[in-house]
Amino acid sequence: MRLKFYKYQGTGNDFILIDNREGLFEYKKELVAHLCDRHFGIGADGMLLLENVNGFDFRMVYYNSDGSPATMCGNGGRCIMAFANRLGVIGETAKFLAADGPHSARILNTDKHVVQVELSMKDVTITQKNKHSVTLNTGTPHFVSFVDDPDIIDIVSEGRKIRYAPEYAPFGINVNFSKLDGENIYVRTYEKGVEDETLSCGTGVTASAIAASEFTVGKKFKVTTRGGQLSVAFDKEGNNYTNIRLSGPATIVFIGEISI
Repeated sequence: MRLKFYKYQGTGNDFILIDNREGLFEYKKELVAHLCDRHFGIGADGMLLLENVNGFDFRMVYYNSDGSPATMCGNGGRCIMAFANRLGVIGETAKFLAADGPHSARILNTDKHVVQVELSMKDVTITQKNKHSVTLNTGTPHFVSFVDDPDIIDIVSEGRKIRYAPEYAPFGINVNFSKLDGENIYVRTYEKGVEDETLSCGTGVTASAIAASEFTVGKKFKVTTRGGQLSVAFDKEGNNYTNIRLSGPATIVFIGEISI
């Protein structure tokens, strides 16, 4: 079978996108892992399927690069919004369903191959807060640690220690090492399911901004990752965060076909 795919990236977080409205692609963990393999497949941090679902413009199905099913992906959510617009499934706005529930999104502008998208994220309640760290779920669980300089940390080694810690078993947790400077945040992320650092993580960027608000009065942050810049804004009341918006680019890289 020849499979048509689209390759997108959001601030360096890259994905294989497939139009699966006819249900032709059948999920197999080993197949997804093979397609995401950077040496023997297409290469990506994950795979996104666009599918039909009643009551919404589309459904987003997300798999990690190891082939395991995942919940929400902020960068992926922006990419699939740009993808749906390219296919003519939606116009400038959409409501779609992901594993963590409903989301809305809108296209802010388009410049050649780059689409700027604002994506709504699920409401968040802080799970745990310590002196320099916050645990929360922004569609997927995240541990945010505020440090002086993320660039001097061995992200993979230190991230794995927390990701595989007994208190987060059996599912694990994504780990963010963040530096806060006023309304600016610099973040590096270790992602479970990829089991490595990614150039950007949308739910991690969102988690870092919300965690930063626990130590400041800010409700809007610019967040820099190794793959580019995003912005996060939200409303806050006590320990609850609502109307969370993640904004940034979604870029098509190439279109291809592969035999499966």
